[in-house]
This record gives sequence, structure tokens and C-alpha cells, in this order.
Amino acid sequence: MNNHTSMHYAAGPFGQSFPLGPTVFAEGVNFSLFCRNGSAVSLLFFDQIEDLEPCLEIPLNRMDNRTYHYWHTFMKGAKEGQLYGYRIQGLYDPSSGLWYDSDKCLLDPYAKIVAVPKGFNRRAFTSRGKPGQPSLKNLVVAPSTFDWTGDRHLGYPFSKTVIYEMHVSGFTKHPSSEVTASRRGTFSGLVEKIPYLVSLGITTVELMPVFQFDASDAPEGLANYWGYSPISFFALHQGFSSSEDPLLVMDEFRAMVKALHAAGLEVILDVVYNHTAEGGAGGPTFGMRGIDNSVYYLMEKGTHYYANYSGCGNTLNANQPIVRRLIIDSLHFWVREMHVDGFRFDLASILSRDDSGEPIRNPPVIWDIESDPALAGTKLIAEAWDAAGLYQVGSFVGDSWKEWNGKFRDDVRRFLKGDHGVLSNMVTRLAGSPDLFGHKEQEPEQSINFVCCHDGFTLNDLVSYDSKHNEANKEDNRDGSNDNFSWNCGAEGISDDPLIQKLRIRQSRNFLVLTLLAVGTPMISMGDELGRTQSGNNNAYCQDNEVSWLDWKLVQKNADLLRFARLLIEGRLLRDMSQRQFTMSLNQLWKTAKINWHGVKLNQPDWSESSNSIAFTVTSLSGIMDSHFMLNAYREPLRFELPPLERGNLWRRWIDTSLESPLDICSLHESSPVNGKDYNCPAHTIAVLINRRQDG
Repeated sequence: MNNHTSMHYAAGPFGQSFPLGPTVFAEGVNFSLFCRNGSAVSLLFFDQIEDLEPCLEIPLNRMDNRTYHYWHTFMKGAKEGQLYGYRIQGLYDPSSGLWYDSDKCLLDPYAKIVAVPKGFNRRAFTSRGKPGQPSLKNLVVAPSTFDWTGDRHLGYPFSKTVIYEMHVSGFTKHPSSEVTASRRGTFSGLVEKIPYLVSLGITTVELMPVFQFDASDAPEGLANYWGYSPISFFALHQGFSSSEDPLLVMDEFRAMVKALHAAGLEVILDVVYNHTAEGGAGGPTFGMRGIDNSVYYLMEKGTHYYANYSGCGNTLNANQPIVRRLIIDSLHFWVREMHVDGFRFDLASILSRDDSGEPIRNPPVIWDIESDPALAGTKLIAEAWDAAGLYQVGSFVGDSWKEWNGKFRDDVRRFLKGDHGVLSNMVTRLAGSPDLFGHKEQEPEQSINFVCCHDGFTLNDLVSYDSKHNEANKEDNRDGSNDNFSWNCGAEGISDDPLIQKLRIRQSRNFLVLTLLAVGTPMISMGDELGRTQSGNNNAYCQDNEVSWLDWKLVQKNADLLRFARLLIEGRLLRDMSQRQFTMSLNQLWKTAKINWHGVKLNQPDWSESSNSIAFTVTSLSGIMDSHFMLNAYREPLRFELPPLERGNLWRRWIDTSLESPLDICSLHESSPVNGKDYNCPAHTIAVLINRRQDG
């Protein structure tokens, strides 16, 4: 950290309005901030992160230091490492959307580093006046000199993509990770575990939020762990750095990205452009609220109340021009300067709302993102709903966006649980959800298929609990979804019954099979390949502890499940349909594909409301391989007739989830022959047979 005192600075030229944020030059630093409704703006300099008061306050003159609504100045002698913030005077009139409080030090929305004082707590910043404790501050950072030599975007097509959603800290924070102690829970710690990710076979890591977030945004005594409480759209979360020097976090992240790329792994960021940590009317003032509340946030139509389409107290006014520019500039930064490969947009439907909260047919910010040349080829994934009921799965605007498919999650869960009346819907999900995406005439991988993610039960808990158990969150078990479509297989939670344990393993395999072999882009959640548990907590956002951390002892304990997941991913990426070298829409795929539907009898599928089973045979697009799927979600065994093959061809077993390891799955080229004209599928079993045509 560089220490500076007020004597080192003298006001130089008046500065310029562009670029926004701090820009380092040889002679000093240019500062620029947008503020339309404030009556006066001052730039504050601090000596130390823990300082309550600035060492220097530089009032900006409305005549000389303001161009349009941009306030700017050039500070000679300022350099990298300078701590700073803003003080803004203006009318405090919440009924008009104005929340000015000149006692607050405000963050720069364009700053690349946020410095967090020790013991920081949001509660001190929720009322007007001086907070009585050190505020968040920004640091000036110089242009990067990081050596990107040899690094490149991998650009995998979605047809060859398997996504692994993970939490940076939770991946290595558990003592069992065997990561260097000082690196546990950090970007550097993740680097040490890259060999595991490579061995698993996934192609793309999707990192839960890494923007600086408010870790104190949680019930008393707990911490915000997930990170969906952003303070900045440019700064990295300091808690993920292995160094106490805030200036080093950016290069640590860059080194992680470069190492992941070198190992053949893409990096997607889970980004939160729908709300901020400032929350609703009772929330803290950190930056945007005190800079220009009525510009940055949506209000309920005709009122002064915050619109809460995010479920987190406030909603970013994403289609307001200034906010649109902020989002686009942020995305540019992460692609150009940090080399990330794509983004998953949290509650992306909020980006389609106008300044009155109404959905827009062609939202400017969404088209800005899609059509931006700097973002061309970048993976764009939408969580196409929000917390106020706007559900756009299958109707999200744009040509390049892929979408999280919540209907896949629910229909697959219900089918394997044994619910009636869901077979047809489940089969539609396996087929790429043409009912949702067929009209778009886009590639079959439009749907991001998942059954578990950070939000909800882990895979192990999905087959171990009928109900959520969120008491540790200190909200009397009211939080988290009540509609989990889970089944505990006969006992709630931990069970020593060997039959229940065996059934749970089988169900876990079933979920992995349907997720990884369905048409679409598969995504699995961190630790699901290892049977990770959260003890029934389906909303562990505030559990920064062993409830959420990945226990690496599971690698040995559940080695058979890990082996199953690895071979399944390998088979997914080797399958012929993933290797097509031409563009084909979802509709064209199913017009071209050769598929026959069966029940226990050939060509006699049972589509009735009470049916819990289906079989189907698919011939690959090149015609060199047949695959025969038998899905039995019924409580009794079923014997399926097998389709006859041409002379000289033979069905071979690739997967049978009822069998003990290593017979449950094998490499495609090691599949064992199946004799007879039918195949027995025990209760709750999926079997997949293959035939490589000799005449193919």
C-alpha cells in the first residue's frame, strides 16, 4: 500500500470527462464521475483503509470541473494505490427518489478495486449521518502489465461444452482440500485444483459471483457466502485473494484465468447486474444510492418505493442510458482486461424491464450486449426469470443467448421421483425442450440443462431429503424453496440402511445420466459428482462454513460416483451428435434424427398419465452408432424388449445405474455385449446400450 499525505497533491488541470473512473497518467490521475442531480461533488483522499476522515478533500467547481453531468478533475502527483472516494451534496427527498447524504464517503462505480476495512458491517451505513466506522474506499490502479503471452479464448461451441458451476472459495476452503494453507478459498487455491477439474472432464467453469460483494449482508452472526450482493461491477472480491495487499488481487485473478485456459478450461462469470448491496429503503448507502439514486434504481410506478423485482430490495434501472453504459463497460473490462470467456446473467429478465418496470419487447441493454463486437463469440447465458414472476425461458430476446432451463430441472426431478403425469414433459426436456426453443430455429444447445445448482438442494440432498432444513440460516426455516420435487428414498437425511444408501446412489446416477445425455448444454454443480451434502439446507447463501465447502475426503469416500461422472462426461463429449461439423437448429435436428419410441414392448410406448417408464432408440446423425435408452422410474423392475439389429451387429451395455461399480458404466469402447432379446431394468434404473454399426 502506498501512503500519501495531502502535501503531495496540488490541483492541476481541470481534468476530462472520459474515461470514467480513475485513469493513471505519468503526471497524475484523472478522475471522472457521473452525477446529474447532486448540487456539489468533492473528491476525497485517504491515507489508510481504516481512516474515518479524508486527509484531503477536493471540491469540484461546477463551472470548471463539470461537463454535462460528468464531474472531473486531474490530480497531479496522484498514483497507483491512492485511496479515494466521493462526497456528494444534494437534496434528501426519498419521495422524489433523492437520497443525498454528504456525511457518507461514496464508492466510484467505475473503480477497479474496493478496499474493505477490517470488521466492516453494513448496518452502520443504513441511517443518515456519519456511520461512526471506516467506510469502504476505492484504490487507484495503474494499467495492467500482466504477461498474457500465449493466452487465448478457447471458444468451445456449446455442442462441446460441459459446465461446472462452482464457488471460488468453497472449492478449496475446506482443510481437506490439501491446498496450501494461505491459498485456501482463493483464486490461487483454485489453480492448485485444476488437475482435478481436468480429470473430471468438464470444459467450462462457471464461477459464482467474484465481483466485490457485501459479506455482511446476512443474518446476524452469519456471512453472505454466495456473493449475490454486489458492491462493484469492476472490482474483484478481496476475500478471494491470497494477499492482504488489495492491489494484487487483479493479477491473481488473471493468473488463475491464464492457468485455466492453459489446461483447456473456459471461464464464465456469474454476473449480477440486476441489483446491488444497497438494498431497499432500509439498506446502506455505499455508492449509487448517494450518487444518483433516481438514475440507477427503479421505483414502483407512481411511488417513491424501490421496485423489488430482484427479491433483494432494489432493482437496477438497466435500460437507463447511463446504467446501460456501466453494464457494457463492465463486460468489456472482464473480456478485454481479464480474458473471461463468457457470462451467466443472474435474474436476466430484469434486464428486459423499462424505467417503469414493464417488460420491453426489444430491451436496449440486451441487444447492446448481444450486438457488441467486443463481446462477439463470448458465451452469454441468461437466467431468464426474475423474482417478481417475469418468466422468459424460451422467449428471452436475442439470437445468441442460451438459457437456464428451470423446466428441465423440475420435470426430470418429478419423473425420477416417480410422479405421475410428467413422462411426456420429461421426454420433451430430453429432446432439447422444443416446446420452449423450437420456434427460435437456433442450435440444439439453446437449453442449459441442470437438475441442481447453487440455489437449492445438492444432488445428494435431492435424494436424501423430502423437506428443506434451513434452521441454521436463522430465519425459522421460512427461506428457500418449498417446491423441491425431492425424494429421500425412504428415510429423511443420513441413513445407515444399506438398501436406502444403494437406492440413493442409483438415483444420483440417474440424474447425472439425464443431465449429461439430454439434448442441450449440461451443467453440474460443484461437488455433485462426489455426493456433497448441505445437510438438507437448500438456501445456504449465508453458510460460509463446512455446510457449503467442498469436503475433499469425498473423493475417496465416493470414488465410485466420481468415476461414474467422469466416464459419463467422457461419453457425452465423444458422442457423435456432439461432433457434427455443421450448423443445425433444434427443429432440423429432430427432423433429421432417427428415433423410435418404445415401452416394455417394442414400438408401444406408454404415454398415459400413470406411466413411469419409456424406452427409445436413436441413430446418430452420421449413422455409425445406435443408442438404446431404457428409463424405469417405476417402483418395480421392468423387462424391456430390445430392437433387433442387422446381422453382425450386437447391443453392448454402456450404462446400467442399478449395477455396482465398475459395472455401472464403462468407456464407450469397452462396452460389454448383451445377450438375449430383452433387458431387465430394476426399479429406478436407467440403462443405455450402444451399437457401433459395422457397415457405418
